[in-house]
Amino acid sequence: MRKRNKKEKTFIKTKIIINIILLIFLIFFVVNTTFGIYKEQQIKEKKEISNKITNKNQENGNIIIEDIKPKENIAEEYLEYKVDAKLEVPKINLETYVLKTYTKQALDTCATKFWGPNPNEIGNYCIAGHNIKKENMFYRLNELQIGDKIYLSDNKNGKWEYIIYDIYKVLPEDTSSLKQDTNNKREITLITCTNYSNHRIIIKAKEV
Repeated sequence: MRKRNKKEKTFIKTKIIINIILLIFLIFFVVNTTFGIYKEQQIKEKKEISNKITNKNQENGNIIIEDIKPKENIAEEYLEYKVDAKLEVPKINLETYVLKTYTKQALDTCATKFWGPNPNEIGNYCIAGHNIKKENMFYRLNELQIGDKIYLSDNKNGKWEYIIYDIYKVLPEDTSSLKQDTNNKREITLITCTNYSNHRIIIKAKEV
């Protein structure tokens, strides 16, 4: 067998090195292409999710943004009254159902929806409660301050966070706090009376 000379050996080594470089380049290309496809797929999935979360509909010249929230498991009835939502105010350790229909009997039982849209929908959702020392009533509303958080949950729209932006008192006949002009935002209004019922305490909160 003929022995390879130095020149041939160098050529073979060079060829091997070139083949190794080409193989590395090929592996890098395949990996990079695969990662690129995976990344594009991830971006596509994120866009699809984003489109589901933010579905913009042009309606009467306004853009309505519909948000998808995790559904809550709220009881449908409380002491034989239909439940509309669940209200939580951590600052005063208040956790109560909000009854669906406002009546004197319902108000004596629990906090009750007084006016407005369905819970956690665009508009001013107004909740009334007695100022009496009972765990599901509003006797500690006077301890709240601007910036405190309120949470409202329902079985359709999930759980939403609101922040208090105004606190004031009105005369019993003043219904201005019930207005529904919220600039296409979600708002909550908590209403209770003062100790002698000569004024109403109003807590206004807007969606975060």
